[in-house]
Amino acid sequence: MIKLNDIASATTVNSWIGPQDAAVSAIVFDSRKAVAGTLFVAMKGTKVDGHDFLSQVIAQGCTAIVTEQAIDTSADVTQLVVPNTGRALGELAHAFYGSPSNELILVGITGTNGKTTCTTLLHRLYTNLGYKVGLLSTVVNLIGDEAVPATHTTPDPVALNALLADMVAQGCSHCFMEVSSHAVSQNRIAGLNFKGAAFTNITHDHLDYHGTFKAYIEAKKGFFDGLQKGAFALTNADDKNGMVMMQNTKATVSTYAMKSHADYMVKVLENSFGGLVLTINGTEVWTRLIGDFNAYNLTTVFGITQLLGEDATEVLTVLSRLESVDGRFQFTQSIGAVTAIVDYAHTPDALLNVLKTIENIRTRNEQVITVVGCGGDRDALKRPEMARIACELSDKVILTSDNPRSEDPQSILDEMEKGVEPQHFMKVLTIQDREQAIKTAVALAQPKDIILVAGKGHEKYQEIQGVKYPFDDFQLVETYFKKLNK
Repeated sequence: MIKLNDIASATTVNSWIGPQDAAVSAIVFDSRKAVAGTLFVAMKGTKVDGHDFLSQVIAQGCTAIVTEQAIDTSADVTQLVVPNTGRALGELAHAFYGSPSNELILVGITGTNGKTTCTTLLHRLYTNLGYKVGLLSTVVNLIGDEAVPATHTTPDPVALNALLADMVAQGCSHCFMEVSSHAVSQNRIAGLNFKGAAFTNITHDHLDYHGTFKAYIEAKKGFFDGLQKGAFALTNADDKNGMVMMQNTKATVSTYAMKSHADYMVKVLENSFGGLVLTINGTEVWTRLIGDFNAYNLTTVFGITQLLGEDATEVLTVLSRLESVDGRFQFTQSIGAVTAIVDYAHTPDALLNVLKTIENIRTRNEQVITVVGCGGDRDALKRPEMARIACELSDKVILTSDNPRSEDPQSILDEMEKGVEPQHFMKVLTIQDREQAIKTAVALAQPKDIILVAGKGHEKYQEIQGVKYPFDDFQLVETYFKKLNK
């Protein structure tokens, strides 16, 4: 149990009604969990406002409540009135769990594409350097080598701080964390002490949530605005919004780039299915990863290690041994020499990057067959654009379902088809069933052809009408390759 007055100083309190030494055993924002001993924070969500459940949580015996307006009640409940309950939740949770980010070297990475690859490579790199490291990513959360399933890119503030506290308790020195635009705008990272942050890029995504691209940029920028003096901020100087992110930060700014002058410079010497040969700040290094986008990711990782004081030669040596991240340009080949690539590319820019990488590697004596879909209940404006890009850089395109979620799959495909220009009609098939789409792509492929299965990457499910069915793009490709080889 923790006394309320021991953690309340972590947030701004406009007024306090009731005993200041009330003892709390947990912080909750779900009204169903607000029972005796708990501190209930009345969050204003996109669909539900926790303030509407105050009478319920008080009746359940909740010890204390955090609200944005004081309420009249005869019950013996402590009230804290704050300017913003979302921010207060993060700050109180951080204090409740012993301010764990103060005990870790916590580095956050934000951007439309590259977050998972960069954080995962950092976790693997620092593990190889002999550190015990935490990871918070879309794919998995790790405490050392122990996996903790991830449900969001960034967990809610209570779960997040509990995870960070576990990392501290288990001896982690560092934690590398994906930071989504949702996490910033919803105050999920409020109260955390980041030692550094990196920006990868920003392109069209999440407009279903943010409304406009400007609002999306502002959400990402808010992460850097909140960094403290003494932290570092690393940004992509080749991205037109890279320096916009840095305009109001108190952190020390560094840059990386392939095309611009920067603190950390990368040049691609060779790019093939065998890997990349690069120079990073003049030192040549071979890596198993493929594509210009991975050259950027590797330089982001290198820059972070240098800002954290690691030896450059040792870092580059370890980077040359690291494998690709699951579902990120993950490829396999059939006995008949058909190459299949599975990639998480679910934004126009990510799809463009992957197809351009294939374009740079291919010999022009083969077909590129792209299987692509778009998720339901997400930004619909990118659907025709995804189809247009696929058509322009592929010889055959199969439009199919991704995670339709609550939407009608055919309606999503109808919107994608609007991006198919007349000259590309003959190269496009629409097959709603994703497994059949993958099976068809394998059947159409001739020796030396390249199949790209885009959109789901590492995911092991397909979400349809609220149900997650087992589904693995990479496994399906390998299954149909085996049948092809018989």
